[in-house]
Amino acid sequence: MKALYPGSFDPLTFGHLDLIKRGCNLFGEVIIAVLENPAKKATFPLSRRMEQISDATKDIAEVRIVSFEGLTVNCAKENNVDLILRGLRAMSDFEYELQIAHTNRSLNKDFETIFLATETHHSFLSSSVVKEVAMFGGKINHMVPKLVADDLKRLYKK
Repeated sequence: MKALYPGSFDPLTFGHLDLIKRGCNLFGEVIIAVLENPAKKATFPLSRRMEQISDATKDIAEVRIVSFEGLTVNCAKENNVDLILRGLRAMSDFEYELQIAHTNRSLNKDFETIFLATETHHSFLSSSVVKEVAMFGGKINHMVPKLVADDLKRLYKK
């Protein structure tokens, strides 16, 4: 069974990695689909985000990384997956994620969305929080993989 885990991963956090590892244990293979959204200004270019993910997942054999633009269901179809994996940190995530899951299902009934709750100790993590802490010189090594932390420290040193 293959799961698609879509997101911008800007940047990848330990919360994302938790879901990737658990997804691999549950479904076998997880395809990490990195979104290039031309409507948003990313902190890191797509190629760098993919490098960060590749470095962080190098010891997980069941992972494949792809990039995509547009609709998640089209990416799911192109990659021949069985389901879409999404993470939930708090109740506030559920409302948004449920809306996205219903939208995806209305576009293509072939794909179910599976939600996994993040581990409690990662529930506060978001890419936005990590970037803000890094911007103000706070410690982020417990929030993101080393390469991501190094990249953020370099970025905000300017």
